[in-house]
Amino acid sequence: MLHVWETLGTLVFCVSGAIAAREKEMDWFGMFVVGLITGTGGGLLRSVLIGDVPPRILTDPLPFALALAGVGIALLGAPSWKKIRRVVSIMDALGLGLFTVTGIRIAEGKGLPWWSCLALGVVSATFGGLLRDVLRNEVPLVLRKEIYATACIIGGLAMLGMGRLGWPDGVVLAVTTTIIVTIRLLAIRYAIHQSQAG
Repeated sequence: MLHVWETLGTLVFCVSGAIAAREKEMDWFGMFVVGLITGTGGGLLRSVLIGDVPPRILTDPLPFALALAGVGIALLGAPSWKKIRRVVSIMDALGLGLFTVTGIRIAEGKGLPWWSCLALGVVSATFGGLLRDVLRNEVPLVLRKEIYATACIIGGLAMLGMGRLGWPDGVVLAVTTTIIVTIRLLAIRYAIHQSQAG
């Protein structure tokens, strides 16, 4: 289940990165590079921090295949992307949910305390998007007054609480992802920022 979540999260972020690169009029190789970095950046940093080396991107060709798929989706769906507002942010919301869950579960598997698990979940979810925005020469979303990392923290705390209560793993993963995605999408829809939320 966790592998499926991580694969879906990688694909979603690869698509997000490829679309973001296309918006900056990069060629297909630029889209591939940005998509790959967006899809694997968070997991790469997490692996280095917990000593899980070499990281997956150096041992498994799947991330490269997912990045190529992301480029294909970004190119084939180009007419549709133009009709959808803030597509990159919507894809980001899905990726945030999937990768927060994955990061927390992997950290728990290493026997780390709850606060470390939460931190690694947030890192896993946000670092790829941070690198994507840097490559696009923009201030990263996670460093703006966006409800971004906050959504990951809220969902992560809910996930840890559900785990303590003994909820079934599949339910915990699904509910946590839904919470994070919903918070992020509502923040986008109603232009809610941290200064307003506070």
